[in-house]
Amino acid sequence: MLLYSATRVTDYHFSFPPRISGGVKDGFCLLRWSENVGTPKASLNLSPREVGLPSMTHQGCTMEASGRYSEELRVAVRVVQMACSLCQRVQEGLVGNNVEQVKSKEDDSPVTVADWSVQATVSWVLSECFGSESIAIIAEEDVQTLSQADSAGLLDSVVNTVNECLVQAPKFGLRGPVRALGSCDILKAISRCNSSGGPKGRYWVLDPVDGTLGFVRGDQYAVALALVEDGEVVLGVLGCPNYPMKKEWLDYHHRYYRIMSNLSPPAPGSWHKGCVMYAEKGTGEAWMQPLVHYQGRLEWPNSARVVQVSSVDDPALATFCEPVEKANSRHSFTAGLANSVGLRRQPLRVYSMVKYAAIARGDAEIFMKFARAGYKEKIWDHAAGVLIIQEAGGMVTDAGGRPLDFSKGIYLEGLDRGIIACSGGILHQKILKAVDDSWDSSSL
Repeated sequence: MLLYSATRVTDYHFSFPPRISGGVKDGFCLLRWSENVGTPKASLNLSPREVGLPSMTHQGCTMEASGRYSEELRVAVRVVQMACSLCQRVQEGLVGNNVEQVKSKEDDSPVTVADWSVQATVSWVLSECFGSESIAIIAEEDVQTLSQADSAGLLDSVVNTVNECLVQAPKFGLRGPVRALGSCDILKAISRCNSSGGPKGRYWVLDPVDGTLGFVRGDQYAVALALVEDGEVVLGVLGCPNYPMKKEWLDYHHRYYRIMSNLSPPAPGSWHKGCVMYAEKGTGEAWMQPLVHYQGRLEWPNSARVVQVSSVDDPALATFCEPVEKANSRHSFTAGLANSVGLRRQPLRVYSMVKYAAIARGDAEIFMKFARAGYKEKIWDHAAGVLIIQEAGGMVTDAGGRPLDFSKGIYLEGLDRGIIACSGGILHQKILKAVDDSWDSSSL
């Protein structure tokens, strides 16, 4: 809990902008502000154990707490955990019911109460933690549909969902609002996510529900949050609420998993599905922690463990991922590539950025996506996952072998043909060569 005290304590530095310095002793936290910075906005609920230790250990691994973006990372992980909890509640009531809570956007892709609710929740928390004047956010959704006269019921559902989520903020180590948010507050929070990105400055990139179609169908989806600074992704957090701990149940063909788990529920406290993965640029480590289930509380680092990419470099033993839907990806082309490089296993077709999580965790070795002509990749569909794979030891480039460029705004401009993510350099080079050899004869 953040309390104010005049007790003399040892300095401990946070990285909330504007800069705060403080100390902690016996559960009390002293905040001293720089000149002319106004009222404190810090919303973290930190224990002495969390603030006082220079590092945290788990199973022989050490997670440093003193990284350049350590506080941003802690806030991001906590709010993604909270967003995953929100999504789980909405999905449970959505599958097979409440079709009124699913709308179609101009491109015919679905959007749900969860999309708007997560965006409002994350925007509100980031603004409270870092100051609304100090943050910029790029996110997928806008308020156009919610603002229409015939959407009053939909807006009410979003308002109720957000407030139900924020009431639970203390269990995730965050502080909720002093009063329930109204519809104007919710619309303002969603609308705040209007940054256009670019090569300079710092901004957050959010995909509130990546893989909405999978979400609506009760399958895989992700909550993705990244921090970009001067065009480089420096933090990535990926929440995967339905990610099963058994690899073979990841493929969308195995949707019976949800039915079986409902018939035979896991023991309380067991980690049977759902995780949050995260990484900070330049650390050479990616981490995974379980979701906070039931009546649990998030106590950092929440049983986190290091994840690493697979060591498999033989194409015959490798598993490759591709999108489930064919609308924005050519399965026939990727199938030809797979055959030409000697991939023998059936593709792992997975909704959303969970494909990136599968490679980072070592459950797959290759992800290939080649969009149809005219389709432009958005940065929120890739930013968090790309960094997590890279810090876990993998590689992500376009089909020309160049790093993805997140400095051009909301789109991945200049993308050469497609995106290739691999667990290692040997597989990566084989895929690049196969693309070059096959591209001219393709219809992409």
